[in-house]
Amino acid sequence: MRSYYLVAALLLALVLCAACTEQQPVSQETLKIGVVASMTGPASTTGKDIWQSAVLAADEINAKGGVEVKDLNARIPITLVLGDDESTREGGQKAVSRLITQDKVDIMVGGFSSAVVSAHQSIVSEHKIPYIITGASTPTITQRTDIDTGTMYHYCPTTDDYGEQTTLFADDVIRKAVNTRFGYPDTRPLRMALIVQDSPYGKGVQKAVKDTIERRGLNIEVVAEETFKMGETDFRTVLTSIKASTPDVVYPAAFLNEQIPMVTQARRDVGLNTIFLAVECNDDPDYYSGLGKYGEYSVIETRFSPYAIPKGPIADDMTAFRQNFQKRWGSYPGMMGASTYEGIYIAAQAVENAGTRDKVKVNQAIGALSMPQMIEAMQNGVIAFTDNYREAKFDLYMEQLVWNETAGELRPKIVWPDHLKETDFILPDWYVSGSGTST
Repeated sequence: MRSYYLVAALLLALVLCAACTEQQPVSQETLKIGVVASMTGPASTTGKDIWQSAVLAADEINAKGGVEVKDLNARIPITLVLGDDESTREGGQKAVSRLITQDKVDIMVGGFSSAVVSAHQSIVSEHKIPYIITGASTPTITQRTDIDTGTMYHYCPTTDDYGEQTTLFADDVIRKAVNTRFGYPDTRPLRMALIVQDSPYGKGVQKAVKDTIERRGLNIEVVAEETFKMGETDFRTVLTSIKASTPDVVYPAAFLNEQIPMVTQARRDVGLNTIFLAVECNDDPDYYSGLGKYGEYSVIETRFSPYAIPKGPIADDMTAFRQNFQKRWGSYPGMMGASTYEGIYIAAQAVENAGTRDKVKVNQAIGALSMPQMIEAMQNGVIAFTDNYREAKFDLYMEQLVWNETAGELRPKIVWPDHLKETDFILPDWYVSGSGTST
């Protein structure tokens, strides 16, 4: 009988031990990736896209067994840690400091606003953590010399890149269309107005446009330059001033939550009936729905669109990503989401190539990276970073937004360059040229 109670007691102890074990977290090695995203504040729409895309990428990689790390002789899962920069410099500093010093992340991905990222770069530099920056397009992010940016990688076109492409398009396509429509001589310059966010991003676009005009000898005249504070939503005073300069085209450097009210107020309240250009960071489903018919025939520079799939070798992969995102989140991804999705894959590949989570070796692996393009077309079809400023180089294209009755929203059509073009650029009937003469 005594032995019976002894066995029973042992069995009970084993059961209790097992229950206790189930309640405790299982100790497991993991690759911690900090995702810097604006989940609150004026850039929150884009921040949500960044975070959801990062989650999708991490889940895909984990479903395939995780990341192979040679010095652990194991495959380990990715754990994402969110750092909400609150769309402010101070919020970004707080979030990044916490990710590095408290959460102990191995690598960081994300970062949207140039102003916000530039404010927390010194923290990244101090701790020498690898940082794949998928936004913050001012080239000073990796070209500044006041701090060591050697662990920071620019995985997005810079303002120099897309500012030049957009300005070339304006000269090659819009200028010719305006002169043809109104019977102007070919020598007449295109009249361009700039409305730029008072930030490194806005100033970068402004500089790129003017430098491109001068360097390329383009027949474009900048007739107005206005600035606004990040997060502003009432642009009627600025737009009235812009209208007085009689532009042929207006090029804002604005975020989605700024450009939607800007274009709406221009057409609805100010009567500025011209072509508006847009920077790629606005290529998000909320941009198409938010603009409504006021955004019809506006143009956006991009490298990934939720609704347009350019022909080419990665068209099927772009389609699959869009479908997988829609299935997971109930909406389509934006351009910033696409680059962050790839950024997670880049981080995973760099750790595998390094064979370790050691930050020095991972940093070296990112610098030496050469992997096939994924869902954004890269120059030479390869994801890599330049030796001098650690910048990735993308193939960019221009879309014109047209109204889709079935969707009840705007939809993009690729209009430039010629090898990707779906349709011709259109000057709408309501368009007023810079001379003040309407059709």
